[in-house]
Amino acid sequence: SPSQRIGNYRILQKIGEGGMGVVYLAEQTEPVRRRVALKVIKQGMDTKQVVARFEAEKQALAMMDHPAIAKVYYAGATPRGRPYFAMEHVKGVPITEYCDQHRLTNRQRLDLFMQVCEGVQHAHHKAVIHRDLKPGNVLVSIQDDKPVPKIIDFGVAKATAQKLTEQTLHTQLGVMIGTPAYMSPEQAEMTGLDIDTRTDVYALGVMLYELLVGALPFDTKELLQEGYEAMVRRIREDEPSRPSAKLTTLGEHSTQSAKNRRTELPALKRELSGDLDWITLKALEKDRTRRYGSPQDLARDIERYLTDQPVLATPPSAAYRAKKFVKRHTGGVVAAAAGVLVLIAFAVTMTVQAGRIAAERDRANLEAERANREAETAKQALDFMTGLFEVSDPGEARGNTITAREILDKGAGRIDRELADQPLVQARLMDTMGRVYHGLGLLTSAGPLLEDAVRIRRRELGDDHLQVAESLSHLGWLRQIEGRFEEAERHHRRALAIREKTLGTSHVDTASSLYYFALVHLMQGQYTEAILHYERALAIFEEAGPDHVAVAWCLNDLGVVNASAGDFARASRFFERALEIEERQHGPNHPDVARRVTNLGVIQMYNRNYQGAAETLERGLKIQEKIYPSTHPDLALTLANMAQLKLLRGEGAEAELLHQRAVEIFESTVGLDHPDFLLHQACYFALLGEQALAILHLRKVMKSGYPANWPIHDPALDSLRGDPEFEAIVAEVKKQIGEE
Repeated sequence: SPSQRIGNYRILQKIGEGGMGVVYLAEQTEPVRRRVALKVIKQGMDTKQVVARFEAEKQALAMMDHPAIAKVYYAGATPRGRPYFAMEHVKGVPITEYCDQHRLTNRQRLDLFMQVCEGVQHAHHKAVIHRDLKPGNVLVSIQDDKPVPKIIDFGVAKATAQKLTEQTLHTQLGVMIGTPAYMSPEQAEMTGLDIDTRTDVYALGVMLYELLVGALPFDTKELLQEGYEAMVRRIREDEPSRPSAKLTTLGEHSTQSAKNRRTELPALKRELSGDLDWITLKALEKDRTRRYGSPQDLARDIERYLTDQPVLATPPSAAYRAKKFVKRHTGGVVAAAAGVLVLIAFAVTMTVQAGRIAAERDRANLEAERANREAETAKQALDFMTGLFEVSDPGEARGNTITAREILDKGAGRIDRELADQPLVQARLMDTMGRVYHGLGLLTSAGPLLEDAVRIRRRELGDDHLQVAESLSHLGWLRQIEGRFEEAERHHRRALAIREKTLGTSHVDTASSLYYFALVHLMQGQYTEAILHYERALAIFEEAGPDHVAVAWCLNDLGVVNASAGDFARASRFFERALEIEERQHGPNHPDVARRVTNLGVIQMYNRNYQGAAETLERGLKIQEKIYPSTHPDLALTLANMAQLKLLRGEGAEAELLHQRAVEIFESTVGLDHPDFLLHQACYFALLGEQALAILHLRKVMKSGYPANWPIHDPALDSLRGDPEFEAIVAEVKKQIGEE
């Protein structure tokens, strides 16, 4: 009744009811006076478990501060033992209902939806997953004459989670999952152990589908009528129709959907076909590794669609990219775009035919002038194609890295087929593609290409050619990242010998080999050798110019040497100097800039400046999320460091989510036996109090040939100090790096 009180809340009126319980408008009287939405959970749930789950997430929930997220204030139990939640009261209607009532166009709907994505992304950064996103939990109200979405029930879905069974399907549907149509395939497993942020991405995909089409991918009534097993199987296995195709199955409702979007049915079908189809289906992928990696990734692709940029969910064919370009610059560049297409076609033709043209020229004894002209044309065509690949490096593409991968995947097979009779052209492009795959973090794709480039160049040019040294250097760097240090050292040693013999000891390319040779020594803890080569390389690079980008490489690694020795103040100065150079050279959004920033964050963490470390690592993560795909190894390292920092600050819930993301990336790229992963596992287990597991992982690191040199000063390992096994590892490391 309106006079009823629950705790510090006076019930004013009932404002809603659903499968989970009843929602009341209530007035809070203490410690502050405000109106709240009071959700009282239905009878039959374990109150203690519900409140305990909420308490586990309460700290993370309290940290959320975003205009698209409604606050959750409190959880408790009524005198009769029914759990309740006090939440910010939002005067609004479900997003789908609002859009239809106001007949918003799909572009207007997408603008609203992107705000929802931003809110969910904010929650994910605070280590909170919603688990029950649906239009009923995204309310739209008017603020300053503008529609503003507000997500409700963050934290409530997890607190009230129960294992889904056929019994709960019939008796408690909505308590656990709300609406089955929004449940991700991994939620259908119902183990509760395999839910991550991509579960919310799937639910956002369903919501996007409904906003665009006016219907769900799978009808809720049909799902419930099919029974428990059939419902779960369908959610896990059946592929949804493309949004544009779904329209054709809706009968008269399709016409109404078009009217609700201020358009006609044929125009709506055309609007959905293509980009919007692919964006929506990517968010709805059954295999979560193929979904967008985050709500932010989904929102960015929608933004690309709205600004007529190529979207990541669509294979970027030449015709597709040209169409986008022309649409963005209608009337001004039609002729120019056509010229570019002709040039591309000419470049491809000339590259593939270069060897054949040369052979025919020789057989026909053409005059020297024509031969020179054709050779130069072939070289220019090859340079043009190489440039197309190189601009896909994350340092250049500024975020278009998935598109780069799709370009390369198509190009790899084509070069194999079409350039087999032109081995040097083939080797050059293989080397370029291998480096770009490496830059994207796709190490398993990079290796075979770089190996083939070395093999072909050796066969065609001989063992001592500079092009062989170039490919050896690129292959050696890849092997370093993979933790295959002996092989990396062998490649760099050979590249250095070729360059010293051919170019001399003071050339910048020789210095580049010296740098990589030093780095492989550093990564193995061989500091004396590393410093010797760094100093030689640094002198050559500084001679070329004090702002030469390779000067920053050397300064950074000398910072690592000092950090490993425990001199954090000196290490910070090296990192800061390196960062200054690279920001001048590259701007704020570049892989090397992100690496220097995260190094500074780790040093702050080791100095126990946890607040400063959190801000610095967050800055590094934001750069990486702009320029890298969501599975890049650099992201894994940053996430692992942030997880460790969260544990040091007592923020266990956030740490767990960050750590899990890091583990998934490590597993999909370099593998779980990589030294970097083992080092971070050791620190993570030490902070959890699992000392035996921490020491076990440190032993594995030592066996890999990659010493636990820098992290021996890590505050995460404080709990191990004094343990005989740990002290033996520390002594072994210090002996290896020359401190004892």
